[in-house]
Amino acid sequence: MTEYGRGPGSEPWHPGDPLYGDQGWEGQQQYPHPQQASQYDHGGQGYVDPYGQGGHADQGYGGDPYQQQGQQYQQQPQYEQPPQQYADPQYQQQYETGYPGGGYDTPGHLGQQYDGNWESGQAAMAYGAPPADPYGGQNPDLYGTPEAYPPPQPPGRRQHPPEPVVDWAPEEEAQQPEPEEEKHPFFTGDDDADDDGYDEEPGRGRGSRDGDRERRSKAKKRKGKNGVACLVVALVLVGGVGGIGYFGYQFWQGEFGAAPDYTGSGSGEVQVEIPKSAGGYEIGNILKKAGVVKSVDAFVSAQQKNPRGLSIQAGAYTLKKEMSADSAVTLMLNPASQANLIIPEGKRNAWVYEKLDERLDLKPGTTKEIAFAKADSLGLPDWAKNHEELKDPLEGFLFPASYPVAKGTKPEDALRKMVSRANQEYTKLDLEAKAKGLGVKDPWELLTVASLVQAEGKTHDDFRKMAEVVYNRLRPDNHETYQLLQFDSTLNYLKGQSEIKISEQEANTNTDPYNTYKYKGLPPGPIDNPGNEALAAMLNPTNDGWIYFVATDGMNKTEFAKTLAEHNRLKDKFNANTGQ
Repeated sequence: MTEYGRGPGSEPWHPGDPLYGDQGWEGQQQYPHPQQASQYDHGGQGYVDPYGQGGHADQGYGGDPYQQQGQQYQQQPQYEQPPQQYADPQYQQQYETGYPGGGYDTPGHLGQQYDGNWESGQAAMAYGAPPADPYGGQNPDLYGTPEAYPPPQPPGRRQHPPEPVVDWAPEEEAQQPEPEEEKHPFFTGDDDADDDGYDEEPGRGRGSRDGDRERRSKAKKRKGKNGVACLVVALVLVGGVGGIGYFGYQFWQGEFGAAPDYTGSGSGEVQVEIPKSAGGYEIGNILKKAGVVKSVDAFVSAQQKNPRGLSIQAGAYTLKKEMSADSAVTLMLNPASQANLIIPEGKRNAWVYEKLDERLDLKPGTTKEIAFAKADSLGLPDWAKNHEELKDPLEGFLFPASYPVAKGTKPEDALRKMVSRANQEYTKLDLEAKAKGLGVKDPWELLTVASLVQAEGKTHDDFRKMAEVVYNRLRPDNHETYQLLQFDSTLNYLKGQSEIKISEQEANTNTDPYNTYKYKGLPPGPIDNPGNEALAAMLNPTNDGWIYFVATDGMNKTEFAKTLAEHNRLKDKFNANTGQ
């Protein structure tokens, strides 16, 4: 008994009741509100447990409604009134008045069965009493005839459209033809409704239970057969895909598996130029166009297989035609194949022009003519243009470095690369900002100083001292040489030679602006192409007071002096070492 005073339950329904076996949405209907489910004082009849099991409302399936089938249907004696009663005057008055024709404890009838309406929660009349007709008549039992629809379903379990219920002839229903199509959970992803032992069909009367079991048994057999069929179909599909994949792979191997490639080390000679930052596919395309390799894919594959393949640098290479991809990669990694033009530090432009003519199979002097004619269109900065009395407008701008120069390259294209490299280096040094701080007018004069340092210095240590000598001799208060540089290198430049011994007569008589024995200050422009060390020394000279220097061994050893007397002793040393 609950705390609301409910009795142990009522008698089981009689099998003749058309709703026998339908006990509240297949045993899942929730109980009414506790206040409405209380014990009412009408003949001592307690609250009716629809399952007859004495279960509580919060127990869900308190008892199996189907267990009543094996029970003996005997009329239960009327239970005594439980000692605990719910005495809410409101509900007591309501149920004392009752409904027309509705007895609550009439012998031979079930007690008042209280069942809340699913949606409204209002009390429903017992099955034993006819409901009141608001229009004054008696309504028939709409659920007790063969043509009737099944009782209303709860919102969560309604089906559209509802299936007709035939309670009186389950054997006929079993003979109906099977549906043509079944949506098996294998494809729909739904859970099998029969796995939990309950049918998800709407609640039906007793007469449909045997038919339900038979249908469930057949449905399980059909689902089992369909599951096997689905498995077979899946295996067939997998086998088909595997077969297609196998034959497809064989076809791919035959058509595309191996990239076209030459065999052997090739023949003849061809030069190619690889640009900066070129990747494997770009290099492969260049080689294929030149006839070196047969396909780009073959070269890329060979490059990736070679441990050093990714270290191929930009530059010009002398290769052979119709080489295997492996042979091409191996040869490009050999320095002997590189066809780059390397410009050493301190080389004059005349030397560069000759090398370009040789490399490009041009008539001697061709590159020099192009350089002079197109100087202003090759990328010179503004501060390097429009200088007078220059021997070469590009002197100092063919920067010492390695340049790819292959056959077929235009001379102006090669020169443009060299000038571009010089611009990059000079921009990094910020020559315009540092010129006045070093006592010169502009970047052009700084570059000229660097070229003198490069020409006269022999070692790294010499460069900074040589830069100081230049700046000290240019000073207005120089009373040793009176702003005369007196460098042999400038006289050698104007004559196109590299002699150590310069005759005093020529030095005193030659009137060329590059003769620093005769003209004060710097020459009209640079006399060579200085490298990075000479440029750095030009920007950072020593400050020791050096003003003289002599190559005492006649070749590589340079000694410095601060006075004329020291300088004369160094000259004597030079004469002794060279037999002068």
